[in-house]
Amino acid sequence: MNKTFYTIILVTLLSSCLDLDPLLFNPNTDITEYLLDDFEREEDEELDTYAVADSLTTLFTMDVGENNEKIHAIYIGNISNIATDTVILYLHGNSGHMDYYWPRAKLLANIGRQHKYGVLMIDYRGYGLSDGLPSEANLYEDSRAAAQWLLDQGLTSDRFLIYGFSLGGAPTLELTANGAPIAPTKIMLESPFASAEVMVQDGSGLALPGSFFINLQIDNAEEVKKVTQPLYWLHGELDDFVAMETHGLVVYESHQGDYKEAHRIPKANHSDVPKVMGYETYLESLQAFMLR
Repeated sequence: MNKTFYTIILVTLLSSCLDLDPLLFNPNTDITEYLLDDFEREEDEELDTYAVADSLTTLFTMDVGENNEKIHAIYIGNISNIATDTVILYLHGNSGHMDYYWPRAKLLANIGRQHKYGVLMIDYRGYGLSDGLPSEANLYEDSRAAAQWLLDQGLTSDRFLIYGFSLGGAPTLELTANGAPIAPTKIMLESPFASAEVMVQDGSGLALPGSFFINLQIDNAEEVKKVTQPLYWLHGELDDFVAMETHGLVVYESHQGDYKEAHRIPKANHSDVPKVMGYETYLESLQAFMLR
């Protein structure tokens, strides 16, 4: 997705008064089961070395919302050890479903190469096999349900971290800033966008308020001002979907907590930051932040 895409959509919108909100959510629901390692994706021999045992992979569902819709989740680690382990809640981006992000979740589970970090990943409503439709409200509610599930398993705040990729930065900040069932001790944001407003402005090049096109209230640059937890931010300098200068850097600079780290990755685009950074470098950097 690039600026040409946004321009075409916005020009169409001007003549037809369409709502842009659904375009931020780009789920893939054309599946009957999660395939994980067997899902067809671009081969990456180095990434494939970061494996997890089948015995440490649990697929399950949780009920969300007033209608008890089901969202699907994957936990990497021993669920019975959540009361003593450190756990990362991984909130994925706007496209695809958990199969697409499975290598990323496995990578995080390999921090320290000792499988001492549990990782929980969910498919928001409307993604993959999860019920319902994607929306901003559901995005937040589903992420809160994931945090509540971890709390119910015995997780405590001092062992809880949230990692938000792209769109996942919005629920990461909403939960952290506005009282999650369990507050994270640290947060990590990869390629976050500043706000729905800035995304529209960047994509359209038109001098019109974002509200003309979109009803989303997402404003990460404002939400992060309420966050006091340490922040780890990384962003590709060549990101052509969520530009680093107008999005990620704005979020980073808006954080007013006592500690934050910035990692600008040269030659990286939107989705290849860990690969361009180097997987071992990426994991070592995250571990140093998590242990500080």
